[in-house]
Amino acid sequence: MDAANEILYGYVGSLCEDLRNEYLIGPEFYANQNIKRGLRNADGTGVMAGVTRIGSVQGYYIEDGERLPMAGHLYYRGYDLLEIVEAHASEQTFGFEEVAYLLLMGKLPSAEQFDRFDTILSSARILPPDFTEDIILKAPSPNIMNQLARSVLALYSYDPTPDDMSIENLVRQSIELIGRFPVIAANAYAAKRHYYNGKSLYIHIPREHLSTSENFLRMIRKDKKYTREEALLLDMMLTLHAEHGGGNNSAFSCRVLSSTGTDSYSAIAAAVGSLKGPLHGGANAKVMDMFSDIKAHVGDIHDDDEITAYLNKILDGECGDGSGKLYGLGHAVYTVSDPRAVLIKKHAGDLAEIKGRSDEFTLLQNIERLGTDLVMKRKDLTLPVCANVDLYSGFVYSMLGIPEELYTPLFASARIAGWCAHRIEEIVSGGRIIRPAYRAAIKGTPYVPMSQR
Repeated sequence: MDAANEILYGYVGSLCEDLRNEYLIGPEFYANQNIKRGLRNADGTGVMAGVTRIGSVQGYYIEDGERLPMAGHLYYRGYDLLEIVEAHASEQTFGFEEVAYLLLMGKLPSAEQFDRFDTILSSARILPPDFTEDIILKAPSPNIMNQLARSVLALYSYDPTPDDMSIENLVRQSIELIGRFPVIAANAYAAKRHYYNGKSLYIHIPREHLSTSENFLRMIRKDKKYTREEALLLDMMLTLHAEHGGGNNSAFSCRVLSSTGTDSYSAIAAAVGSLKGPLHGGANAKVMDMFSDIKAHVGDIHDDDEITAYLNKILDGECGDGSGKLYGLGHAVYTVSDPRAVLIKKHAGDLAEIKGRSDEFTLLQNIERLGTDLVMKRKDLTLPVCANVDLYSGFVYSMLGIPEELYTPLFASARIAGWCAHRIEEIVSGGRIIRPAYRAAIKGTPYVPMSQR
């Protein structure tokens, strides 16, 4: 840090000595006010803010006004995610592009419709001339999500009709964004590892008629080599991350901005910023940090007492990142199971055996088994707590040789399909700017001239 910054930081530090108290609003201000903190009802359900035909998340059912647990289900436009994934797995075909079409267009494509869509999507992967050089390489970032958000905003300048709100233009922008997200992420990673880690710089151009997962693996690897099995597994990860209803933070952020009438790039950049947070998409990297910490401090991965003792230390805020959170456990909607976690866990076990990492997989399973009970007891919960999608996703990425800093950008490269669909739905059907209310926790105070303070 240079001298000027030291002075600035020191000055700001002196200004902020007692500032926390000015921003802290105590629980007494929320009592008996029917305030839905986090837009959650008292029973943990989400405040109903709209209607969507894009995705449906089901993790419990209501009987006599009481929430009861059930195995989780996730539907894309009415189709069960499990059926979509299993259909492509049985045929050894790539499913993400079909899911992107389904989410955007509202129905499954015919062979002819899919071929046309896939061709357009393939051409959309080519970034505008000099975009990588001017936007990514000249201003690299140590955080890929930061670079992704900035790059999305920059795409506005390369769009001849960025503010056109016709459905045709919105779909055109959506296809381009779906195609470009993984390319921007791969190039941003190349810039980051070169400028911040001192590694060789290599940029690979996406190849037409390869799937999104094939192109991504090809772009991030120096030798451009990958196996079909690796690409199919990554494709499954993209497929199950593509959509998760309108109530998740990033989709809702996109809808909030879209409700103002702003452009696609501003709305999608907001969703990227939301997903960057460690309590949302960034949780998959947090899981791996936590997992590394547990591996370093637990001697016997089969000793339940030793694992439990360390998990309790994490929950007490004595270990890990000090947050008191067991990342990868618990979900706002799912109770008995998160269907995405079930799918990933099934494939993670098979890959762990091939990669010689079965002991790590066993430890993750033990963390899930023991940790869910601990969280329930700590929070005095009656509904079950399950592993969420983040618990095993980072582990799968690590076995595919994908660097940790790309975990959340990969999440974004899948979820962009759902975000775009939610944006179009909000513009077509929303009709009102989204504006919740906040109760003021201040009283009128007479202004005092500086000479009298």
